[in-house]
Amino acid sequence: MGLFNTVMSPAVQLLAPLALLFPAAMAVEQAPVAERAPLPIAAPAQQVSIEQRVTIRINPRPAPMPDVANFVTEGADAGGDPRFVERKAGKCLPLGSIAGVQPLSDDRLLLILRDNRLFTARLEKGCQAREFYSGFIVKRNADGQVCVSRDELLSRSGASCQVRGFRQLVGAGE
Repeated sequence: MGLFNTVMSPAVQLLAPLALLFPAAMAVEQAPVAERAPLPIAAPAQQVSIEQRVTIRINPRPAPMPDVANFVTEGADAGGDPRFVERKAGKCLPLGSIAGVQPLSDDRLLLILRDNRLFTARLEKGCQAREFYSGFIVKRNADGQVCVSRDELLSRSGASCQVRGFRQLVGAGE
């Protein structure tokens, strides 16, 4: 074999196996149709499905915001005037804009956005905001938003809740 490899050039070594196929192919083509063996029926191809699931984790806000938590839930500061007012917001929020989360009341989460805007998310009936003390995970959709009655927030403790509505928090004088 050592002598064979030294005599043949590398190109011939690569093409030699292909040359062996040509006589067999010629014989099949020259045989009459009646003498040809039937081709075996191929087994059905197996389907492979690949699923890709992207989840986004929203972490809790590191420093608690007692001003907001107290003045939104109670509705007023020591003087009796509200410090923050909730205004209507759209049905969706861009998922990438949410920087942190904090439980606000029994069924509301405080969402802190990257541009320092504040929103509340009211959870569906039977869901407790305290389940989300360590943040939440949400499946990323094609539109990149988290929407009311569509997306589920999954807490690390296993709770799964949908959002019933968003409200934006603004200063009472704004």
